[in-house]
Amino acid sequence: MSRFDLSYSLSAHRLMRGAAGLLLGLALLVLQGCATVASPDPRDPLESFNRGVFSFNDGLDRVVLKPTARAYQATLPSWARKGVGNFFNNLEDVWSALNNGLQLRGQEMGDSIGRVMVNSTIGLGGLIDVASDLGIDRHPANFGLTLGRWGVRPGPYLVLPLLGPATLREVAALPVDQQGSLVTHMPDEATRTGLTVLNVVDTRATYLRAGDVVDGAALDRYSFTRDAYLQRQRNDDYDGDPPPEEGTEP
Repeated sequence: MSRFDLSYSLSAHRLMRGAAGLLLGLALLVLQGCATVASPDPRDPLESFNRGVFSFNDGLDRVVLKPTARAYQATLPSWARKGVGNFFNNLEDVWSALNNGLQLRGQEMGDSIGRVMVNSTIGLGGLIDVASDLGIDRHPANFGLTLGRWGVRPGPYLVLPLLGPATLREVAALPVDQQGSLVTHMPDEATRTGLTVLNVVDTRATYLRAGDVVDGAALDRYSFTRDAYLQRQRNDDYDGDPPPEEGTEP
């Protein structure tokens, strides 16, 4: 056996051990989640684990993200922050156009393409949302939503470190959505990192007031966030007209 073959075999062995360890870890988390919650929500079988991740994300938000977003909001005038949001919306509209096409939603795909063409030119690279002023609506769509409209069920609720609420379907769609992001394909690493951080901070700043409302209104912020996320996802899956859920009156 050559040194290359030996090195390849060792690498493959390490990879298999790592994958086995990951699967074992996930299995233990599943068992832990099922064992430590007295009356688990059927949509959230990993509630114990999810609450731990939620607490971690919440602590990171309070220490890092929220203060950064407040400083960003205090430093940049509203018109500048609006331009930043418009810029990222324009990038997202490219991926939305493709996903609306995959869902066979011709009007929504046409609107998304039209928005990109108008805002990328007249709107100075997306900084100005001229398309909305012309009455061309946004129709955000990602691959997770595409799977939902193809009939793929959401699966169990999950809370991801740093990324927050999701379902198993959205987790499966993440690699595809990542490849669909134009920021991911920018050749300069510093530019990719800078735009990613700016997008996170700008998004967090947009929801500062909503977060304060949740803090003041919800007795259990975890349950409130979970229920709101799943309700919105269900609404999106059925294009705003979901059927009655099982066990509820029509």
